[in-house]
Amino acid sequence: MQQSVEALVKVLESYRGRDKVIRTVCYGSQLVGGVLSRKAETDVSSRQLGKSLLLFSAQLSHCRTVLRLFDDLSMLAYSHSYGTGAGEEDAAVRWISVLTNVADQLYYPCEHIAWAADAELIKVKSDKWWLLSTVLWGTSLLLGILRSLRVLLLLKKKLNRHESNGSASSRSQVRRQMRGEVLSVLSSMADLSNAIHWMPPGFLWAGRFPNWLVGLMGTISSLIGLIQMNAGDNDQSDST
Repeated sequence: MQQSVEALVKVLESYRGRDKVIRTVCYGSQLVGGVLSRKAETDVSSRQLGKSLLLFSAQLSHCRTVLRLFDDLSMLAYSHSYGTGAGEEDAAVRWISVLTNVADQLYYPCEHIAWAADAELIKVKSDKWWLLSTVLWGTSLLLGILRSLRVLLLLKKKLNRHESNGSASSRSQVRRQMRGEVLSVLSSMADLSNAIHWMPPGFLWAGRFPNWLVGLMGTISSLIGLIQMNAGDNDQSDST
């Protein structure tokens, strides 16, 4: 019990870890709240609890939006350090990554403007800025899926080479990388389904997801993110 509490505290001490926990709780609350709201016709207490959880989820989502006001510089620093991806061996991975960085970089100011408009800090309509930020987010997710699929293909070829003349440790490392990319694809697909849901009506399944399904997709993505963060921390521990 104490180790679990210490692990949670360690995660919450970092901005990245705290955001992932808030995201998981946010979508988890929306999932449970949406499910309880569906039972509202027969149970008043379930309806009230479901409504409270949905309101709580909305507040956590707003909290994350405010915290992202300070993410521009860190994203800019990452984009600058990556540059045009000269260190990448594969051209497809390189340019997909560059385009992803561009989409991510543009996402933040669009979301900031939308938030400021809703907060009545500036006199513009927020709708088009929310739409633009959602399009950029969806574009980033789609590019991320394409990148992971390309990396999986390259890793598969690398694994085949290691099967004949590689060591057991190198094969294990490649398989671990492949599992990580598969998880990235699943996470991005779950988020992309929600991004499409938040597009204008008439675009694929836009606006058709009930609250519980949005919460389910977000919870799946968030849990995968926590798993990947924990795996990354374990890899760093092993290397040290």
